Amino acid sequence: MVQALNSAMDVMLGRDPRVVILGEDVGFFGGVFRVTDGLQRKYGEHRVLDTPIAEGGIIAAAIGMGINGLKPVAEIQFADYIYPGFDQVVSELARIRYRSASTFQVPVTIRTPCGGGIRGGQTHSQSPEGIFAHVCGIKVVMPSNPYDAKGLLVSAIEGEDPVVFFEPKRIYNGPFDGDPHKPAVPWSAHPRGEVPDGHYSVPIGRAEVVREGQDLTVLTYGTMVHVVEAAVRTTGVDAEIVDVRTMSPLDTETLCNSVCKTGRCVVVHEATRFSGYGAELVATVQEHCFWNLEAPVKRVAGWDTPYPHAFEWEYFPGQARIAAALKEVMEAS
Repeated sequence: MVQALNSAMDVMLGRDPRVVILGEDVGFFGGVFRVTDGLQRKYGEHRVLDTPIAEGGIIAAAIGMGINGLKPVAEIQFADYIYPGFDQVVSELARIRYRSASTFQVPVTIRTPCGGGIRGGQTHSQSPEGIFAHVCGIKVVMPSNPYDAKGLLVSAIEGEDPVVFFEPKRIYNGPFDGDPHKPAVPWSAHPRGEVPDGHYSVPIGRAEVVREGQDLTVLTYGTMVHVVEAAVRTTGVDAEIVDVRTMSPLDTETLCNSVCKTGRCVVVHEATRFSGYGAELVATVQEHCFWNLEAPVKRVAGWDTPYPHAFEWEYFPGQARIAAALKEVMEAS
């Protein structure tokens, strides 16, 4: 996924002279996860800019660039540190097009690694996608594999609207099924690890059915797509798995078609459960699929605590918790 994201930015820097990259250590160092590695050497310091450690300043500068005709891609080194720039995103970036009656468009893409599973503790493991999905005027995206990551990032940069692009860092270098004791698996062994060279795009605002099934629908995204797949294999439940991919705008049609077909639904995400993005998914299913439901919708998510270092795998929604939810929903009537 690191290489796929790098390729997306490489392609767009080459195709559009308005595209610029900015962020902490994105230039000479190539980013803390090496996602921007080599781009400054190829395109120069005026296209790939190292910034001070000032998230509010990074986003504010990107907004100014966007208003003046550029297409900035700003990296916030960890999603946990996006909050100093939150006011810039909510009060300015998300509203400029509306408040100017489309006189100004601000095509800013904000990339940021999110999620746990890397022993990052409370300050390097958060998944704040639900907070940003609540804000009108920005699109919120989280891919689960390299193919989608490149295609969705290309779409984000090509578009005219601001996008907050979350990258689950636990799957930067390979899919993860939730078992920390297994050897790492590279993306080269996964069908969605095959990423074409050059330009292609994946449309923002469309979910994807990654596994078809008849018994139950699981709505999920990011790292949890792979954990859910592993949990489904252990239970034997013929579950249909839908990768939401885009939190906002939400592809209600794909989600509800699946739930209406199966009649049962489990929602899985890594972020904190209370007021998490899963609540929106549950509400959507309840509103549109009520008469098709055979059982209450179940949520599996992170606990309502800061992300713990010592108890990371108790917090992380692993296969056992997901499998238990699948069985509970299947047995309910």
